[in-house]
Amino acid sequence: MVGAISLSPRYDEHDPESYERPRRRTRPRTKERPSYDDAVPAQVITVDRGRYTCLTQGPTQEPTVVMAMKSRPLGRKGVVVGDQVRLVGDLSGRDGSLARIVQVEPRRTVLRRTADDADPVERVIVANADQLVIVTALANPEPRTGLIDRALVAAFDAGMTPLLCLTKSDLASPDSLVANYAPLGISWVVTQRGGDLSELRQRLREHNSVLIGHSGVGKSTLVNALIPDADRATGKVNDVTGRGRHTSTSAVLLPLPDGGSIVDTPGIRSFGLAHVKADHLIKAFPDLDDLTDDCPRGCPHTDGQPDCGLDQATGLQAERVQSLRRMLAGSAEA
Repeated sequence: MVGAISLSPRYDEHDPESYERPRRRTRPRTKERPSYDDAVPAQVITVDRGRYTCLTQGPTQEPTVVMAMKSRPLGRKGVVVGDQVRLVGDLSGRDGSLARIVQVEPRRTVLRRTADDADPVERVIVANADQLVIVTALANPEPRTGLIDRALVAAFDAGMTPLLCLTKSDLASPDSLVANYAPLGISWVVTQRGGDLSELRQRLREHNSVLIGHSGVGKSTLVNALIPDADRATGKVNDVTGRGRHTSTSAVLLPLPDGGSIVDTPGIRSFGLAHVKADHLIKAFPDLDDLTDDCPRGCPHTDGQPDCGLDQATGLQAERVQSLRRMLAGSAEA
């Protein structure tokens, strides 16, 4: 029959999926692409199985929580918590509505890690944060400097300001841990359950901060105290293993009442740094970087390296070199 439409044998003529799609190269190609001038700016606040919860932004409208998916032209481009994006489609925020992410703005900072030090695949934790809050319990579970060192490396590599947040000070003194990092000039705050959080609030105000730490150190407890309606699940530490149970299952960005935001992340067991190069890290400390000018080519700047310029440091600078080298060496306990 002239003009008959070819049907797939899997379907009958009444099935809308029975008609064959146009073959490749049969549709006219054009170099014109949508401008998306009317796309609405938003920030990704959480990610779950290909769906992106976004908070719309703009001077002329109230912020709205919108569910979105990536548009096809973005391809395999990753979208993570903290990304600034542009949306089109249904921006009502009603149940069942779905917008499209059509653009991802350039990232100011990227906090990343690898599964371990031999893994070449980088995993982006969060984008556009300017402060990394390393949450460490002083007891129950015991502090592990390996993770602190690695998190500091990641912060300096990403161009973020690190902040040590030492929790459970009612169980142990922070003095020795603070002294361990004082030579690097790292800022810190000390908290305890039910205690005054005014200093921490001041440190977080007007910053985009991300909280990381082992499970059980009190991240979600802090978030619930800082943002009363956050309703983040909290857990207990195993008495046998000394490790906490994962209570946060995904990263989520939450606006702070006094300005700024925090990203609460799931507890981590390891923090690989395969992507970090020693020379890049040292550039975060200009005076120490100057000492490496005469180092042999390829010097890793760790202990025992012949003719390493960092060996010239004296006094307090030598103490900072020791801390820096500990970070460069990493720790199997992270």
